[in-house]
Amino acid sequence: MAALFYHRMKKGVCKMAWYDGAVVRFYDRVDDALLKFAVIIAKTDGKWVFCKHRERDTYELPGGHREAGETVMEAAKRELYEEIGALTYSLMPVCVYSVSAPGNFNGEESFGMLFYAEITKFEDELHSEIESIIITDRLVDNWAYPPIHPKLIDEARRRGFIKHD
Repeated sequence: MAALFYHRMKKGVCKMAWYDGAVVRFYDRVDDALLKFAVIIAKTDGKWVFCKHRERDTYELPGGHREAGETVMEAAKRELYEEIGALTYSLMPVCVYSVSAPGNFNGEESFGMLFYAEITKFEDELHSEIESIIITDRLVDNWAYPPIHPKLIDEARRRGFIKHD
């Protein structure tokens, strides 16, 4: 039986069960029209970069929905700026990922592109729903999406994008 995960929010406790029972898969490519999300594994000076949404007490990889008329690369660049204030960076696609979960998109497989970024310069302040970022030597323990983001990092590591932690 899949575990249910809870996130403490500023207005109380919210059950975030859409990813209960989530299955994450990886592909080299899919039709571009299927790519709805961009998620970025970000590092700076060898350290991990995570963001914290202002309504959650958990951390996540920067990323989000692809907007109409936007390429998935443009979405990744926009999310890097909006969520962690990245100004200067190198950005490389890692692979396509998908998530299937009973409470997400009626259980249908949703697709995104996973990227890896090395950030060299950040904006002085954030201008989005993100409250803060952390730059750390270690992976976080309190993930916003525990059955998903660690698997994305493992896949990037398996494909040689992450050389050391």
